[in-house]
Amino acid sequence: MERLEKYRQVVPQLLTVQAESDQEQIPVECQLLFDSEHDHYQLLDVGWDRLKRVYHCYIHLDIKDGKVWIQRNMTEMDIAAELVKKGVAKEDIVLGLHPPYKRPYTGYGVA
Repeated sequence: MERLEKYRQVVPQLLTVQAESDQEQIPVECQLLFDSEHDHYQLLDVGWDRLKRVYHCYIHLDIKDGKVWIQRNMTEMDIAAELVKKGVAKEDIVLGLHPPYKRPYTGYGVA
């Protein structure tokens, strides 16, 4: 349980740091969505760029069965490496953005 609580702190911290670095895109709003009850965490851009609607999910992380799942990463940041630096065990990181047959070869956890 202690490990799960740590992951619930690390994941929002990581997204918050990334969101702060993305704040120059005004008038597009960078939104952080944290559902700690169901363990879903996202970083979105929402707004308008002149006449074009902007709605894009850049990062989506979940915590499922005690593991951090990287569902989407559309940034330059190596989220898995950053999670490891913050104390998340490599075997507790699942690259959900890769198909299941590739996951055993990534060096990270499998589901």
